[in-house]
Amino acid sequence: MANILITGCSSGIGLETAKLLKDKGYKVYATARKKEDVLMLQELDFISYKLDVTNSVEITEVLERILKLDKALDAVFNNAGFGQPGAVEDLSTEVLKEQFETNFFGTHELTFQAMKIFRNQGYGKIIQHSSVLGLISLKFRGAYNASKYAIEGLTDTFRQELLNHNGIFISTINTGPVTSKFRENALKMFNKNINAKDSYFRNTYEQELKSRLESKEDTTPFNLPASSVAKVVLKIMKAKKPKPRYYVTIATYLLGFAKRVLSTNLLDKLLNKI
Repeated sequence: MANILITGCSSGIGLETAKLLKDKGYKVYATARKKEDVLMLQELDFISYKLDVTNSVEITEVLERILKLDKALDAVFNNAGFGQPGAVEDLSTEVLKEQFETNFFGTHELTFQAMKIFRNQGYGKIIQHSSVLGLISLKFRGAYNASKYAIEGLTDTFRQELLNHNGIFISTINTGPVTSKFRENALKMFNKNINAKDSYFRNTYEQELKSRLESKEDTTPFNLPASSVAKVVLKIMKAKKPKPRYYVTIATYLLGFAKRVLSTNLLDKLLNKI
């Protein structure tokens, strides 16, 4: 029975992926940052550990537990992450660092430690959860855009360094609009870290950004359920040689194509309407 370590399983994509893989017979190590979420996962009959990807000690401890139980690790799904909304000029350096600590450095730390296991055993799969916002950029998402672009650059390099290894694979999933608690969590981060009342974009924040984040209805075009990403992870797990990149949602295909064919000026005008 193949096993997989998944980060960020408290809800949404992480939880749906854990459920699907478990139902399909995989041994899932479902992790979460908060103790209450770990308890919830354990009540769902998952092997679950507390894992904050910004804590390298916790990463080491979880990997050691897995190896003690199974002697091997087959795959890692780097899913943990969040979005920090706000105009670039309203993002302090500290806020940007906080975004990168989870989305980029946390992802890298787990990958870094897991690779030592994969090199030793001669096989393994790394699945990086990127985004359509790692391909194109949208306004007021600068911190998140930057963190996903960073994942793209590091993973593209890593993939080249693995070209001559037939047992270790790294795949990137570029997810478009998917139903999850992403907007709810993003609103919390906006309220926590952005000084909206003194911003040049104060009116835009109130009339557009916050109203969208506060909305209980997701009217985003081409939106898909979190299970759509879970199915791609399942496909990667089943594949002997997984593809280097997987797009999820029509929006990702359309915007990825636009990035390739449009001039920068035309692309900016298109994206500014979204």
